[in-house]
Amino acid sequence: MSATDQVQNLILESADFEDFLNELARFSAHQMAGDGDDALCGITLLRDRKAATIGWSSETAREVDEIQYSLAQGPCLTAAKEEREVHVPDLLQEDRWGPDYASAVASHGLRSVLSLPFNLQGEAKAALNLYSDAPHKFDGPAADRARDFTREISEALRLAVRFSLHADSASNLRATLESRTIIDIAIGIVMAQNRCSQEAAVEILTEASSNSNTKLRDIAKSLVDSVGGSGARTHYQEPGKVSQGPRA
Repeated sequence: MSATDQVQNLILESADFEDFLNELARFSAHQMAGDGDDALCGITLLRDRKAATIGWSSETAREVDEIQYSLAQGPCLTAAKEEREVHVPDLLQEDRWGPDYASAVASHGLRSVLSLPFNLQGEAKAALNLYSDAPHKFDGPAADRARDFTREISEALRLAVRFSLHADSASNLRATLESRTIIDIAIGIVMAQNRCSQEAAVEILTEASSNSNTKLRDIAKSLVDSVGGSGARTHYQEPGKVSQGPRA
């Protein structure tokens, strides 16, 4: 079975996007280790100008990825941002990102790094980050194997990221629509109970939100729940007016 087929099976078998990414990182580490050695793997995603490790084969892999984020520089950030391969044969002889990066990663017992960009075609940028405790681990044939593997699984990761982005957008849209609906209903309730205009009702709710330091949506939800649940009238009134309640 090819790497692409195995990754597609991971997509189908994973419970969610996060589970898939962690399984992908573990699978990548296993594929790249070779010769019975261990390798660590992290997957960096750049989106909305923010970087995050979205999949990792171990806690150490996540921690060494995050060293780069704290310093705002390092091989995986360079690989993802510039969409080019970055190879660190030996951290003890590395100074491209200053002394802090190399010494911090080497303190975890690691010696070599290889970061390879995924081809996500502009939707986001990502890189596969491989770490080994052996210097020059990713020289020669190992680097060729990593390039072929990254190329093979780019399409699967691109699809997974696209699904994740659509899911986030759909979730945000649902939340926005639900919030808008609740606020509109609350405005209608205030208009009916205070016999006021829509503009005045919005002012009443906004003032209540400001005075209580509560989000407008939460104020609106509380009002809708109280009226829907118990038939109770709102206590929010147009400034300077006494609520007369609805006509009989």
